[in-house]
Amino acid sequence: MEVKVVNISGKETGAKVQLPESVFGVTPNDHAIYLDVKQYLANQRQGTHKSKQRNEIAGSTRKLYKQKGTGGARAGSIKSPLFNGGGRVFGPQPRDYSFKLNKKLKSLARKSALAYKAQDNSIVVLEDFSFDSIKTKNYINLVNALNLTGEKTLLVLPEQNNNIYLSSRNIQKAKVIIASDLNTYDVLNAGKLLLTANSLKSLEEAFAK
Repeated sequence: MEVKVVNISGKETGAKVQLPESVFGVTPNDHAIYLDVKQYLANQRQGTHKSKQRNEIAGSTRKLYKQKGTGGARAGSIKSPLFNGGGRVFGPQPRDYSFKLNKKLKSLARKSALAYKAQDNSIVVLEDFSFDSIKTKNYINLVNALNLTGEKTLLVLPEQNNNIYLSSRNIQKAKVIIASDLNTYDVLNAGKLLLTANSLKSLEEAFAK
């Protein structure tokens, strides 16, 4: 699949690039995508939720009232889950939500997500660029020039570029990552995928391993 290369002003440069079939031309596997996104979201969870059980509640251990003769159910502790302020039955405890996925499955999931973007014509290829300074306005001008105002965008760079990254950080629907950190969730979550010529090469090399 051929895609025209544009500059940061949104104008065609006259150059074209071929999206690698080994990455963007695979048959998408929906179940692989589901598992990879599930793992990504699970890994974002801190797992620090905690409620107190009856042995952790501060309170008196005195028996509330006599065992028999009251006409009510027997009660031995104010910490019982039956009373207001008592411990919680089977409450949440700190845990690790992460789980393992094979590298080949994760690779297939990322390629499947990229293939969907290619099928939907949601990929824009930019010529390699950088900003002279850190200004949010620079990135806003880039998005406006590409007619992507108000749309979620994911810019994939071949390597870290602080001027571009910091210029985009205050824009709510814009995200910038490097090719080695590309993940299935971010690809699917973006309306448009912005790639540079060199990031395409980085992706092809990464998936060729």
